[in-house]
Amino acid sequence: MTNDPRSARVTRQTRETDIVLSLLIDGEGETDVETGIGFLDHMLSTLGKHARFDLTLRCKGDLHVDDHHTAEDCALALGQALSEALGERRGIRRFGHAYAPLDEALARAVIDLSGRPWPAIDLGLKREKIGTIATESLTHVLQSLAMAARASLHVDVLKGENDHHRVEAAFKATALALRAAVARDGDDIPSTKGVL
Repeated sequence: MTNDPRSARVTRQTRETDIVLSLLIDGEGETDVETGIGFLDHMLSTLGKHARFDLTLRCKGDLHVDDHHTAEDCALALGQALSEALGERRGIRRFGHAYAPLDEALARAVIDLSGRPWPAIDLGLKREKIGTIATESLTHVLQSLAMAARASLHVDVLKGENDHHRVEAAFKATALALRAAVARDGDDIPSTKGVL
């Protein structure tokens, strides 16, 4: 089993966003995120912290349009970095699941780093916005992350009255599930196919 650091650096430049991101999977949870959207910064920092990923992300997006491009592209860049850092996905646990509460809210996340993207995200949000970000964009962040990371990701908020708490519990559960799934576990590719 190799103990080489699993890391990636991604740049994404479009007419809508300009992103520079660095990721170290085997980190300490140190994050430095600036997207121009405060609540998105909070959620991506939360994800990095609890997954124990070192994450630096800078995004300049077309926020004069709305939050969608910035939220989506940051998630795509993070998912791409995660996939690149994992490489052929040899020696990982592959599967992870977690529950995370935040006060009255409770979320469950289950992930399979299968190489086959499939997001099933149900946050059950009622508000139109949290801070300056549309709540539909927060669901889309988790969907886009799963697609770019080539992961099957199921996230459900099981209870909760406060939408801030519901979203934060969902991101924390996702982080904990990711932490379990990327954990080193042997030296083979964890698939009967021999490839992920």
